Amino acid sequence: MKSKLLILLLSLTNLLASAQQAKKNGELWYDTDSKLINAHGGGILKFNDIYYFYGEFKGMGKDGNLAKDGVSCYSSKDLLNWKNEGLVLKIIPDTISMLQPGCILERPKVIYNAKNKNFIMWFHHELKDKGYSAALTGLAVSESPNGPFKYIHSIRPHKNVWPKNLADEFKKPLDYPVVVRAKNQELWKQKVLEGMLVRRDFESGQMARDMTLFVDDDGKAYHVASSEDNQTLHVALLNDDYTGFTDEYYRILEGQANEAPAFFKSKGKYYLIASGTTGWKPNPGRSFVAKNIYGPWENLGNPVIGKKEDVATTYHSQSTYIIPHPKKKGEFIYLGDRWTPENAAEGKLIWLPLRLEDKKPILFWEDSLDKVVK
Repeated sequence: MKSKLLILLLSLTNLLASAQQAKKNGELWYDTDSKLINAHGGGILKFNDIYYFYGEFKGMGKDGNLAKDGVSCYSSKDLLNWKNEGLVLKIIPDTISMLQPGCILERPKVIYNAKNKNFIMWFHHELKDKGYSAALTGLAVSESPNGPFKYIHSIRPHKNVWPKNLADEFKKPLDYPVVVRAKNQELWKQKVLEGMLVRRDFESGQMARDMTLFVDDDGKAYHVASSEDNQTLHVALLNDDYTGFTDEYYRILEGQANEAPAFFKSKGKYYLIASGTTGWKPNPGRSFVAKNIYGPWENLGNPVIGKKEDVATTYHSQSTYIIPHPKKKGEFIYLGDRWTPENAAEGKLIWLPLRLEDKKPILFWEDSLDKVVK
């Protein structure tokens, strides 16, 4: 009798554990220890057949949007069951450090450098009590995918370097006051296209807010960030170590106000999913294609297939990363966030199937993560 009862209890325990691991889009997800997965605005690195998921570790309440802990990491062999690897980049408890508690650390991305056999993290970084005015990109390096990562520095890239595709006539210091957008919208747009904000930031370095990393087939790595007051994306070639910027960078989708960039490549073409600039509120998704990562980029419209509200809000999410599907060749998985600024730690993760139809990205809903990754 006792053995039967024990077997029943073990069965119920296993059933409960299995239920805890089941993940549905729009609900909170839990790790293999049945604790809340806390990784936001993140990205995934596959290394030695293991997936590493990096993201912002957020706290509870409004203050949870400020960085007090660092970057979390989870590992998985199947994209379903995630083991907590802990904080791989920790906030530095020192008021002298730029990476001190209370700063803003967003969208951490990690790539592997085969040349040096190490792991490179870049992230959007804002200084404590400075809002989003610093617009820095931060660098950290590790010898292992699960850390610890050593913080190196945070910078504004391309100080005193012009974009390759800025017209020569505008490659000179700004010789007039920055046009105020509210007073003359059309003139402001024209001046942005002409590089007004690039010229403004030429000596201090270019702004780098929402960002991502992309490693091409030839091993070259690119840092892509929302720059120029979020009006234009900058695509920048990193050095061979992936730890610094070369002087090669291009402006793309100038003046179109894209953020939350996520890249993927299929059949020799580059695809970009992005969002508009509405802060924490979701908006209609955007998709683009190009034969060269530096452009020109063609607008393919909203990739979402769904109800009116889904199309208007990208399923109530904002893009953060895209990975190849592990089992379906030519298909991909979209990683997005449902931000909850009133209680940051409880933001939801939205991972959805993404495929190309008629040479356009199509994003559609699936309730179960199990169905998304299998």
